[in-house]
Formats: sequence, structure tokens, C-alpha cells
Amino acid sequence: MYEKTYPSKRFNITLEFLKKHISTNETIFDLGVPNPFSKIMVENKYTVINTKGEDLDTNQTALREKHYDVFTGFEIFEHLLNPYTILENVKCDKILISIPLRLWFSSAYRSKTDKWDRHYHEFEDWQLDWLLEKIGFQIIDRVKFTHPVKKIGFRPLLRWFTPRYYLVYAERNPKI
Repeated sequence: MYEKTYPSKRFNITLEFLKKHISTNETIFDLGVPNPFSKIMVENKYTVINTKGEDLDTNQTALREKHYDVFTGFEIFEHLLNPYTILENVKCDKILISIPLRLWFSSAYRSKTDKWDRHYHEFEDWQLDWLLEKIGFQIIDRVKFTHPVKKIGFRPLLRWFTPRYYLVYAERNPKI
């Protein structure tokens, strides 16, 4: 589907998961500026509103302004200093999040050329589950998947078998 210009496996799995749980008549509030995947959502008839590039660690105003049907955050929570505050402040009933998982054989990602492109958090699956449950979400569905790379070596070989991404769909617990 998105073979040439996008990370096809990741985007295809994410889009399939999104379609499984979210209808196109629900408005999506996507954490982060417009990006390749938010454009894919729009191409697939979803209404998507993105944040404007503000520093969400210090300014959650956009999260509190309006109630949305669905909140998405695809590979962004690992860049935030305090994901709890983001999730606590967003007004929505459904949430769909993906994160890169912490790998035992590789250190956290840190770009050598971009001072902002680094992972403050690399979660284990149970940590994201716990965070969502603490905020008041009930996890409905989850999937883990690998991210093979076309390189030779021990770590690239491990990437063929070790899940790298974790994708979760949760709904706000009505009791909280």
C-alpha cells in the first residue's frame, strides 16, 4: 500500500488497526504537527486535527480546548518528558497510541544531528498499559510487531524477531 515513500509495514499495520477501531465519522485529534501518517488518515477519509508544534511538555492548552472523539499519538510519547500530563489533560473517550518498545540489545535512540530528535522514554509494553490505566483508560486491543532492517549484523538479525512497536487502542473508563 505505502511501499515507496513510507515505512510500509508500520504504516499498513497502524492503518489497519485504526480502521478496525475508529470510524471515519469520528474526529481525530492527532498529537504532533501534520505528518506522513496524519496525511494517510486524511487520504482514508478521516477528519484529523493536529497540534501546532507547541512544546506539549510545558503547554497543554490545545489538549484542553475541545473534546474530541479520538486522540492519537503515533511514535511521539517517547519524545515527551511527561506523557502522563499529556494523557491527563486531553479530552477524549478513545485513544490510539503507538510507541517504539525498549530493546534490550540497543540503547535509546538519539539523533546525532538533531538536538530535538531523541527518545526520552522507550517503554516496555506494561509501562504504557500502566500509564493508560492510571489515567482512567481501559485497554481494548493491542498489537506488537517487528521492524526488520535491511542490514547485516547481529542487531539487524534480532530486529527480525524482536517486536519494536506497540500499538494500543483504549477507551476511557466511564467509572472515572
